[in-house]
Amino acid sequence: MKVAIQGELGSNSHMAAVEMPGTRGGGLEIIPCTVSAQVLAKVVAGEVDAAVLPIENSLHGSVAEHYDLLLELPVRIERESLLRIRHNVIGMPGVKLAEVRKVMSHPVALSQCRRFLAAHPEIEVVPFYDTAGSVKHLMAAGSREVAGIAPELAAREYGAEVLVPGVEDHAENYTRFHLLRRENAAEEEAVADADKMSLAFAIEHRPGTLVAALERLARAGVNLTKIESRPVPGSPWEYVFYVDVRFETAEMAETALAALGEHCRMLKVLGRYRAA
Repeated sequence: MKVAIQGELGSNSHMAAVEMPGTRGGGLEIIPCTVSAQVLAKVVAGEVDAAVLPIENSLHGSVAEHYDLLLELPVRIERESLLRIRHNVIGMPGVKLAEVRKVMSHPVALSQCRRFLAAHPEIEVVPFYDTAGSVKHLMAAGSREVAGIAPELAAREYGAEVLVPGVEDHAENYTRFHLLRRENAAEEEAVADADKMSLAFAIEHRPGTLVAALERLARAGVNLTKIESRPVPGSPWEYVFYVDVRFETAEMAETALAALGEHCRMLKVLGRYRAA
């Protein structure tokens, strides 16, 4: 099974892909990509079987770009998983923290390790394109004065060493990931025990229309667990709304879709899957 991710091998997305229900087992091949649009382009073109992308972090919030891509492209959410995020200072084997003069990582990872970085003002902080990529870079360059902040998997992947484990500010740091397939493939491999559904909808731009849409979901008996809005390109101050709902039966989900469909000018089911 070929699964595309955004980022390098050894990243959190790599870890999420390995642990994701639906990908476990032998023969998993991870295909690293530079940007998320490239990840999903490979899915749509059939170059990979699936993709694993983050949709939300418990500290940083939603990944807005991925909502836009889910609406735009013919892909479906098939599974979701939660990954506990641990940030580690990683350097070349044998290096001590006292030798480190520069630390690199993705800006989001750096923002989640502020206490550690503040405690070491002698270390220059440098944003980098990827957590695991920082480790790959320092190992390729043989930089003993440079460290990366990345998952432990990155150290194993590139032959590096964890200098300081668990430098994140908050232990309760989780990222929710989606397993995405081409739209037709997702329909063929629907999860039989699905109890969660992600939707995108647009409504008329007049007072009360959003309230009416949410009331229809409530009357159908589904439980709204998340709502997100994104701008409609070319239509200032108009929005597409993204919601996650939980349901007890398939009939309840169908009732909710029918009720929402009567009210909205656009409705897309992004996926039905088992909640993590």
